[in-house]
Amino acid sequence: MPDTLLIVVLTLTMLVVGFVAGYLLRTLLHRNKFGKISEMSKAAEREAEGILKQARIEAKELLLKSREEFEQSTERRRAELQKLEERVTSREANLDRKADQLESRTAELDRREKDARRLQETIAEQQKLLDEKKSQQMAELERISGLSRDEAARQLLSQLAESLEAERSALIRRYQEENRQRLEEEGQEIMVTAMQRYSGDCAYERTTSTIPLPNEEMKGRIIGREGRNIRTIEAATGASVLIDDTPEAVVVSCFDPVRREIARITMERLITDGRIHPTRIEEMVGKVRKEIDAEIQKAGQAVVDQLGVTRLRQNIVILLGRLKYRYSFSQNVLMHSVEVASMMGAIAAQLGLDERKARRAGLLHDIGKAVDHEVEGSHAVIGADLLKRAGEEDDVVNAVAAHHEDVEKTSLMAILVELCDALSASRPGARSETTELYLKRLEQLETIGKSFEGVDGCYAIQAGRELRVIVEPTKISEDRALLLARDMAERIEKEMRYPGQIKVSIIRETRSVEYAK
Repeated sequence: MPDTLLIVVLTLTMLVVGFVAGYLLRTLLHRNKFGKISEMSKAAEREAEGILKQARIEAKELLLKSREEFEQSTERRRAELQKLEERVTSREANLDRKADQLESRTAELDRREKDARRLQETIAEQQKLLDEKKSQQMAELERISGLSRDEAARQLLSQLAESLEAERSALIRRYQEENRQRLEEEGQEIMVTAMQRYSGDCAYERTTSTIPLPNEEMKGRIIGREGRNIRTIEAATGASVLIDDTPEAVVVSCFDPVRREIARITMERLITDGRIHPTRIEEMVGKVRKEIDAEIQKAGQAVVDQLGVTRLRQNIVILLGRLKYRYSFSQNVLMHSVEVASMMGAIAAQLGLDERKARRAGLLHDIGKAVDHEVEGSHAVIGADLLKRAGEEDDVVNAVAAHHEDVEKTSLMAILVELCDALSASRPGARSETTELYLKRLEQLETIGKSFEGVDGCYAIQAGRELRVIVEPTKISEDRALLLARDMAERIEKEMRYPGQIKVSIIRETRSVEYAK
């Protein structure tokens, strides 16, 4: 590499010298015209020699410098190679050491595997001896008892089941007797607690209204050109209008009972009036909404005045009025609230509780149903939150929140609200259900009764409030009949939904008949 660089430097120097000589020659030729060619030629030669000498010196210096740099670079690379060699040597030593360790561990594992195999063989031999001894003992026991293993197991289980059943029946009878005595001794709180057994959940809500039409042509007028009329109705009322194949009828659907009522009245008036177009629809909706708002205010104030409940905020009175359009199992929620409040006042007076506060809690217990379609959660918790923000007393708020056992009861007032709510809902004629649901409930009740062993007949009577079960006396003893009734009641509570309570009656009868001839 230094020789190549030297050749390049010399070539460049010769080119520079040639260029300078040419330049000087041209200058001399020019000056020759004036008679000074020889002097300029000598000067040019001297200048050219000086330049050549300087170029040689610079080339030698550059060559020396290049050699030094090459030697330094070579020395650095030699040092790096030496380090790499040392690193490779160290890694080889580590690999050799790890290979030795791996061989040692492999040998140890092989030894342990052989030990484990020997141990397994020893255990298998011992297990075989144990099984042989066990078989000999079982054969000896069967010879002594005269029973096979399966027969002995069945006999033991049967005796154990009879013993446990008798003990369970005795315990139940004892606890029932203790409960009867305690109920007679304790006062008002135990009496009210016992009455909670009437409690039942409400599972059915009416969310649609069917509107009759004078003819099928009216459906097209309700829909309007390109659906503009039905879209206007739905946008203005917030309810859905369902038009299907049902002859001469349309359905208005909405979870908000007030909106559904506004839509229903609007539709009926539009059908009667005959003028159905967007402007008329909006005008009619506005008019009906004002009438409904006034009716809500009037209905809420009427029940407040009727029960003598004072110091209620106006928004709570309005929410009470909204319950006029809410139904549970066809039972009007506002009338249900008035009934609960009246019963609570009467019972509270007999128990020595605050009669006014009892009526207040009874009237407000279902206030959450006025907004439960707008707020997520149980209507009892929603109502309690509304009353708490309205400044109601803590025991009233707890009574409302706890009447469906969403929170823990903290007073007799809460127990009384749950009791009266259940009494109002489950009394005969208070609520209705469809024939289909009623028949399904009776069928499910009888199916549960027939699913138990030893049942000869099962009948749902008293509109599904009693299940009468006839059992085979040879299979069901007196003690077993008591347990059977309790098991059926527990299964009915777990699998069915029903208002009030269902009585389970077990009938066990043995008759001996002979004829004298």
